[in-house]
Amino acid sequence: MSTTLLASVPFLPGCVTRSAPGFPLADPWAEAERIVQSIRTVDIPPRDFPVLDFGSAADLGSDIRPAITAAIDAAHAAGGGRVVVPAGDWNCDGPIHLRSNIALHLSEGSLLRFLPTVENYLPPVRTRWEGTDVYTYSPMIYAEDCENVAITGSGVVDGQGEQYWLPWRETQNPIKRVLRDMGRDGVPVEERVFVGERRLRPYFVQFNRCRRVLVDGPEFRNSPFWMIHPLYCEDVIVRNIRCVSEHINSDGVDPDSTRRVLIENCDFNVGDDGVSLKSGRDQDGWRVGIPTQDVVVRNCVFSGNTGGGMAIGSEMSGGVRNVFVDGYRLPQAKHTLYFKANLDRGGRISDVYIRNIEAGATRSLLVFTNDYHSYRGGTYPPVFENVLVENVQVGTTGVGISIDGHETAPVRNVVLRNISMGAAEYPLKVSNAENVSLSRVSVGGRQLSLSDAIPVDNEALEGY
Repeated sequence: MSTTLLASVPFLPGCVTRSAPGFPLADPWAEAERIVQSIRTVDIPPRDFPVLDFGSAADLGSDIRPAITAAIDAAHAAGGGRVVVPAGDWNCDGPIHLRSNIALHLSEGSLLRFLPTVENYLPPVRTRWEGTDVYTYSPMIYAEDCENVAITGSGVVDGQGEQYWLPWRETQNPIKRVLRDMGRDGVPVEERVFVGERRLRPYFVQFNRCRRVLVDGPEFRNSPFWMIHPLYCEDVIVRNIRCVSEHINSDGVDPDSTRRVLIENCDFNVGDDGVSLKSGRDQDGWRVGIPTQDVVVRNCVFSGNTGGGMAIGSEMSGGVRNVFVDGYRLPQAKHTLYFKANLDRGGRISDVYIRNIEAGATRSLLVFTNDYHSYRGGTYPPVFENVLVENVQVGTTGVGISIDGHETAPVRNVVLRNISMGAAEYPLKVSNAENVSLSRVSVGGRQLSLSDAIPVDNEALEGY
């Protein structure tokens, strides 16, 4: 990849260069509030369907799933309501499929533990696995084509992912390649059935093609794969949850080709990204062509030690736009703010506003890369443009700021201001970029300008 420094546009130290018309917004946080106010909220009918009304505690001790399913059906027939899981330690031997106008409510003191009986996660459901549409094993909690649907309460959900599902990853690479080839070649989705020997780990919680979604309160532990995955959804609120899952691929919340999203007051102790915005992989993402847009993330904490805080990508081929991140604390992380793609992806990331980030020890603070792993030989550089990052403090970091586009698609219009790094091995790296401006960006108290930038070496980033 070329390491041409700051392609085509001359820079003067400390000088703000020209940027796109209308960027940055004069008050992006007013626009963020407008998005929040536009989200249509759930309105669950005020009647409860206690799960214990559909079976005794003694009968449900080995498997609460039949009673939950019966309660969901009864609530649906009545026009909706809360299905209430009582306090206690419960096994669920297979997935829970929600329906419209239903809230699954986990009472204080409840622990809902999913068992790994693989055949119970059949028949396969339609989903999108790492950006490619497919029929495969059901997520543990799943809703498809629902409206007004929720998961609430202060209980705990345990997917037992590390013990039972993570070992599937050891044999997954050739299976992933088959699926990705199908996406690239346009194989009809109905012919992409991956069960049996074609094993792909199921998601923990997925809302697929749903409208008005709420996840508020529970703790989600030990996910088999991505944790909360709104896919092709509208009007989604995820708040006040804790995600605890320290192994790889256990992202916290991954909105995917979804619009009008609020994620707030969440704690992510995960072994991958806390929040990652997605919109499909490569040709399959282009086929669908639905961006993730109008997303607000605020007042969250990343308390893991191996993953990253806020990411866009790497599956972002349908585009990501109008993103507002306000208030994110990361005592430690691998990557703090990570815009990741490769030359297979295409797609456009634009109009991203980030402020009030506080990080401790990290491997990188802010990264734009077209060199993310799993590259398959394409020549479709993504577009990154119109990004404002301000009011950021980090203690120590390896790579501070690394901006790397492509010769034919440079990163454009990046405004960085009020960023303080206590120490950084490589404070500023820039290649293939246009219209970057720095204002009050410092390392160890020393102000940086674009004349301090060195070319990007992606090897130093150690992406995951």
